[in-house]
Amino acid sequence: MYLARTLEDTLERIGKSFPVLLATGPRQVGKTTFLRQQGREKRSYVTLDNPEDRSLAQSDPSLFFQRYPRPILIDEIQYAPQLLPYIKMEADQNQKAGDFWLTGSQQFHLMKGVSESLAGRVGIVRMQGFSRRELEGQPRESRPFLPDQSEIDSRLKTGGILEAPGLYKVIWKGSFPKAVLEGGIRKEDFFDSYVATYLQRDVRDLARVGDESAFLRFMRAAAARTGQLLNVADLAKDTAVDPHTAKKWLSILETSGIIFLLEPWFTNLTKRFVKTPKLYFLDTGLCSYLTKWSDPATLEAGAMAGSILETWILSELLKGYWHNGRQAPFYFYRDKDKKEIDLLIDQDGMLYPLEIKKSANPSKDDIRHFSVLEKLGKPIGPGGLICLTTKSRPLSAGVITIPVSAI
Repeated sequence: MYLARTLEDTLERIGKSFPVLLATGPRQVGKTTFLRQQGREKRSYVTLDNPEDRSLAQSDPSLFFQRYPRPILIDEIQYAPQLLPYIKMEADQNQKAGDFWLTGSQQFHLMKGVSESLAGRVGIVRMQGFSRRELEGQPRESRPFLPDQSEIDSRLKTGGILEAPGLYKVIWKGSFPKAVLEGGIRKEDFFDSYVATYLQRDVRDLARVGDESAFLRFMRAAAARTGQLLNVADLAKDTAVDPHTAKKWLSILETSGIIFLLEPWFTNLTKRFVKTPKLYFLDTGLCSYLTKWSDPATLEAGAMAGSILETWILSELLKGYWHNGRQAPFYFYRDKDKKEIDLLIDQDGMLYPLEIKKSANPSKDDIRHFSVLEKLGKPIGPGGLICLTTKSRPLSAGVITIPVSAI
């Protein structure tokens, strides 16, 4: 089953501009299915998961390209970085856009090799699991978000009604295609297999982490902290590893697309800002699996209900930017007086503040910290409170309520 993806227009644009296209992202988000669907009429395909093809690519790249002519889709390129210099030579010689499409599920060594071998020749698309709009057959409605009233009104026309029980079912299932499309597979069975594959292929074999059970404990502890300020020392202590190892393992989770670190917004003009990032899991299904929430109802009623809602909303907003080929100018605000704003979008020199609440009855008190932005000396755009209300309405001057269905 193939669902149309927001990335289709981005792929077409980048594919016409570069001889090499690289699709990166976590395992099982649909990179291969997506690229094979888009290139099905004219492109040869080879996966380096196949031991014979991988061996040939590693030992004799020249013969490999004789066997598989251009245009070509090479899956799991990280297993044969020896191909990258040959791809560079072929790209320089032929200078034909779209000759090479590559996928990579882990980026520990891959991105270094790409930047060294293919600089200026490769366009990169960043892929995550399905957005809610893609799952509802509305891939073009997943677009870069700003809390503008006309934009919110447009989104609400197609967003339907998303009340708490249905919303937490979406959050609990996550966004991996196999977890949400194939009705015959239990969520637990999918994530059991997913985590085992991730630990074996990426963590043990490629990242050279020897103790898989300790790394799994670390993943679970990180998942329990989604939506929180990152305290490396605390995380290291709770998982019985030293802080240096904790930093290394966080880097592995980040570069393999499991977590996202949201950086704080600050300037050099003040030292009162907190400079510690916030940690978010990029898939709430994986996060709820690791933290052992057995069903959507217990997740909604549990201690993580607010933080995992914030996590899901941030992930959806990131997809709106990444899947349209855009960098996400996302930050959060927190000063040493503990005044915090969940999300700041810093675009074209203007700050757009957003707060996220698990509430159907928002109040002005929920956005009381927005006033701290006035002292920053930057233009402040419209702001919003994303919550479980069903209608968008003014909350204060320049700030509106945003139903979660508008995301």
